[in-house]
Amino acid sequence: MDEKVKTLQQWIDESRAIVFFGGAGVSTESGIPDFRSVDGLYNQKYAWSPEEILSRTFFDAKPEEFYRFYRDKMLCLDAQPNAAHKKLAELEAAGRLRSVVTQNIDGLHQKAGSRRVWELHGSVHRNYCMRCHKPYAVEDIKAGQGVPKCVCGGTVKPDVVLYEEGLDSATIEGAVSDLQSADLLIIGGTSLAVYPAAGLINYYRGSRLVLINKSSTPCDSRASLAINLPIGQVLEQIELR
Repeated sequence: MDEKVKTLQQWIDESRAIVFFGGAGVSTESGIPDFRSVDGLYNQKYAWSPEEILSRTFFDAKPEEFYRFYRDKMLCLDAQPNAAHKKLAELEAAGRLRSVVTQNIDGLHQKAGSRRVWELHGSVHRNYCMRCHKPYAVEDIKAGQGVPKCVCGGTVKPDVVLYEEGLDSATIEGAVSDLQSADLLIIGGTSLAVYPAAGLINYYRGSRLVLINKSSTPCDSRASLAINLPIGQVLEQIELR
């Protein structure tokens, strides 16, 4: 364990209201592709960019193409929680971690056992009819073809925040409340490039800010501790004491 990880261990030992803020890098270690990394979705070739496909305008105009891409690239239902997900769930169960604030939509934090998870961009595991709001399981969406339709005839939409859509106000309020009362903020697996989500960390009022990411971020200079390693590699070294 290097000195930076030892410092992180000490701070976790001394904290009782940790909040973890995570991005795509938490999920890439479970085999889920990232948009902005070198091998991510943004660097693969499609008729439209993933950013365009995952917009509300595109969803409304070309739902067939949206769902072709969505099933192929966004529904990684066989992915399993990695060391980071598992450690965060352990910290919550031990009463150290207050909540996880995530930009991911894969549900892996809950699959690992985390209970208080603020999903800023929604979840692939929730789908609903835009007309009558009847819920549909993600397995139904994955197994289907074309545009999924409700029994009432309405179009089924994933409960994920597309580009051009606003974040859920109740989710934002919950995340902000936890961030404001945290005594340690750990940010991991994110370049902090996606707004408004990344701006939420400005609500943190504590003095200990930890950044764990494979590459540097625009906020490294603000951090009390910056560790440039994969998030799972770091958190698996942390012990519950």
